[in-house]
Amino acid sequence: MSTAGHLLWADDEIDLLRSHVLFLENRGYRVSCVTNGADAIEAVTQGDSVDVVLLDEQMPGMGGLETLAAIKQKRPDLPVIMVTKSEEEHLMDEALGGQISDYLTKPVNPSQILLTCKRLLERMQLRNARVSKDYMHRFNAISMALNDCTAINEWISLYQELVHYDRRLIEDEGARQVLSDQYREANRVFGRYIQDVYPDWIATCQSNSKADRPILSHEVVPHWIFPKLEANHPVIFFVIDCMRYDQWLEFESLLLPFFSIQTDFHLGILPTSTPYARNAIFSGLLPLDIAQRHPSFWQGENGEESSLNQHEEALLKSCLERHHLGHISMRYRKLIGKEDGRTFAQDVNHYLQADLNSIVVNFVDILAHSRADSDVIRELAPDEQAYRALTRTWFEHSWLYQSFQTLSRKDCTIVITTDHGAIRSLHGAKVRGDRNTSTALRYKFGRNLHADERHAMIVRDPRAFGLPSGGAGDCYIIAKEDYYFVYPTNFNHYRNRYNDSMQHGGASMEEMILPVVTLHPRKV
Repeated sequence: MSTAGHLLWADDEIDLLRSHVLFLENRGYRVSCVTNGADAIEAVTQGDSVDVVLLDEQMPGMGGLETLAAIKQKRPDLPVIMVTKSEEEHLMDEALGGQISDYLTKPVNPSQILLTCKRLLERMQLRNARVSKDYMHRFNAISMALNDCTAINEWISLYQELVHYDRRLIEDEGARQVLSDQYREANRVFGRYIQDVYPDWIATCQSNSKADRPILSHEVVPHWIFPKLEANHPVIFFVIDCMRYDQWLEFESLLLPFFSIQTDFHLGILPTSTPYARNAIFSGLLPLDIAQRHPSFWQGENGEESSLNQHEEALLKSCLERHHLGHISMRYRKLIGKEDGRTFAQDVNHYLQADLNSIVVNFVDILAHSRADSDVIRELAPDEQAYRALTRTWFEHSWLYQSFQTLSRKDCTIVITTDHGAIRSLHGAKVRGDRNTSTALRYKFGRNLHADERHAMIVRDPRAFGLPSGGAGDCYIIAKEDYYFVYPTNFNHYRNRYNDSMQHGGASMEEMILPVVTLHPRKV
């Protein structure tokens, strides 16, 4: 079995290069051959991982440069060696710009190819080793920082660094296990921090104080959307349900060629669940205030699942009027299935006729829940890396990506955020409550709830968390770290059923630290 690396060679005259292929195979390389650009693109996205691509510049049909662009869109870090008949200036520009790793001039010599591939692969191995070494060097500093974090901006920076290493520690399983343990420790401390400071954040919201605290869910629209409505071009506001920061980074890498991108953060309110957080986003109000101002709209845990967010458009209109923006023209659309998405992609130009266009995208949330219910999805996404990759694959083939490409040619501003993230839930925690207790796994609402305070926040005064309460004895419990709640009855059965599922509703960095991204088209 070859161990030196997997090479993909795309050349319409590959049959004439069999001796070169045999030479490389005798040196320990596995070589896959294709004769056109379309097959090359398919090969780098399916089956075994390709380490290096040898790409003929002049192929009939899809040429080398067009194939290069498609390969880089799907695998930006994949080294590509362009094989050309002449050393043209544009190839040097591509090399300097990082699109190609090197180029060779025909006729190519087998030893020349061997040396170039070896150099590139050794560079990749060195890079992976450097990332691992860098993380292990930073381990103690991160551990000290997480115990010294006293401000939310410090937590956001720490979370960004952990995500950075999580996305780049690819092959070092030992370092990945250390990172996983450090992530859990960080979330343990983060949960304790949130428990201490969250009631103060809510108190300053209710008193309209300008205290040093993060922007919360209900402040996203007034803070990031309303100021942009003063310009003379439309604002497209996407809320991608259950999108984590690391998933956004996958989307961002595909959107960078089309947009200039600015990333900020807001903190999701507790519970980090759609009925609370997304209603808060569109209303500009905390759940307690929604229940008081719009009692007919607020159903909390009492409504059917399909009805919990059916008043978002009306809540947004009310928010506009409350901020003296009732004259703003507005459109709202919730996109649940693929047909909704395709229709939106076809009609996206029509949405530019309104000042504010609010679009809810549900697929990422559906994917998260499907991982718990579908053995196929769990097999495709057994860990965090695979879950991100699956999300990226959906996005790059989706109507949503197509819509963004269309909007990149228009004079508009795009703002993207999410109502909450999700965490891979790995530890069951026992909870006790009556039969009317809510059914969510990362938070519960009911009467006289009990759980181990090491695993959960016990919210006996809902008003202090900006939450409505039905009466005496009502309380919320909110999971910390990666715990999920299971009743003592049939505890092992349900623990096994929901273990290693993506859940939300609790207090973790993945669920609460949420991107707010502003996109401006690079070319209009």
